[in-house]
Amino acid sequence: MKIGILGSRGSWHVEALVKALEERGILTDRFPITRLVARISDEPRVRVWEHILEGYDAIIVRSIPSGSLEQIIFRVDVLHRLENLGVRVVNSARTIERTVDKYYTSALLEDAGIPTPRTVVMERFDEAMEAFEELGDAVVKPLFGSEGRGMVRVCDEDAAYRLFRALELGRYIFYLQEFIPHANWDIRAFVIGGKVTAAMVRRAEGWKTNVAKGASVEPLELSEELRELSLRASAVLEAEYAGVDILKAEDDGYYVTEVNGIPGWKGLQRTTEVDIAGRIVEHVVGLSGASSP
Repeated sequence: MKIGILGSRGSWHVEALVKALEERGILTDRFPITRLVARISDEPRVRVWEHILEGYDAIIVRSIPSGSLEQIIFRVDVLHRLENLGVRVVNSARTIERTVDKYYTSALLEDAGIPTPRTVVMERFDEAMEAFEELGDAVVKPLFGSEGRGMVRVCDEDAAYRLFRALELGRYIFYLQEFIPHANWDIRAFVIGGKVTAAMVRRAEGWKTNVAKGASVEPLELSEELRELSLRASAVLEAEYAGVDILKAEDDGYYVTEVNGIPGWKGLQRTTEVDIAGRIVEHVVGLSGASSP
């Protein structure tokens, strides 16, 4: 059995997966998704350097770095091609398409009846200002992005005007989400194969609760309500493994703010004795229908 990892060499998460694979006697290679070469009516159909990807039993996607629209589309197209060639891709190209785009994620959650914050998305400056006036206190997010990068809270009309003019010049989409007071903490539930593997509370000094931004972490035993909410959200995005972010409003009620299809677990690993990388590998090995040597 042979499994490839699309991610950066030296990445904590990539190396954790490599270690888990090697401990189980499974051959593995890691390579950057930015070096994909694809061929039509010729072979090899998909390769990175000397590695022919169509020869792998499974590919674990650990990174789709920022790039132009063409670059992003090409990378995901190649994942679709690998699936068509019979290679297991985790998470699937379909799931990555759904989770990498915040609007797509939020729309699917709402359509499935899962509570998610009020959100307005548009292209024009004047409509963005109207949306801000409607929301009053909003978090402006990049459509694509993670770890809290590029997120700005706006509760002043002049600040909104300046920010939106800058976004307009860059031809960005305006993605405004209602700010929900949450006492500077939220919940991350980690789902693998339709089960919650671990969960934690993230606490911060400000409203951003990302571990990458310095939030502290502590273990959490989910209630049945939150466990069910996490599983439903993951299933809607058809994720084989996912990080589900849940926010509790100060005036009561829970909201799913994000479902991450390429989730990190470095902070979460500090709160649990469960080997999360090992659980991911065991799930992938089982789905690939082969046992390790």
